[in-house]
Amino acid sequence: MKLFVGIGGAVATAFLFASVCGIARADSVLDNWRFDTGSDGLVTASLHATNKLITGGGALSYSPILTIACRANGEPRWSEWLQLNDAVSASRTITVSVTVDKGSKVNESWSVGPRGRRLVRDGADGIRRLVSADRLQLSWRFGLLSGRGEADFDLAGFSEVVGQIAGTCNTELP
Repeated sequence: MKLFVGIGGAVATAFLFASVCGIARADSVLDNWRFDTGSDGLVTASLHATNKLITGGGALSYSPILTIACRANGEPRWSEWLQLNDAVSASRTITVSVTVDKGSKVNESWSVGPRGRRLVRDGADGIRRLVSADRLQLSWRFGLLSGRGEADFDLAGFSEVVGQIAGTCNTELP
């Protein structure tokens, strides 16, 4: 009888430990995301790429930032954008190669933002394709002779992030 109680206690302790570690892991996954709510009703969550890009001068490196956004009172309701330190030479649109998980590469047209340092894609379909994804890879050309940029994102917790944004934005999930 004592042996059974001892084993039962050890199992209960192990189960409790695993539960606490699971909760801690979920919190640490969401800790990689930075949330913000602007005074204009824009709700965002941002994530740094797992890789680094070398700046034009070659002395510094940085991680591009992926931002998911929802506009509480406006259109387009959902957007995603990639923030860069080095500008792309395109002025209106740029082709971005998108790979979700281990799927095939898809070329999309993204808008070029202010000073060429933000690449933007509007619409819920872009967010929807990432809800069940684990990884996102983006690739683009900085310019005709400038080479390519690539950003790799670990999307752990993405569905929870989108759920939190939709709740704050008071809108439906994409």
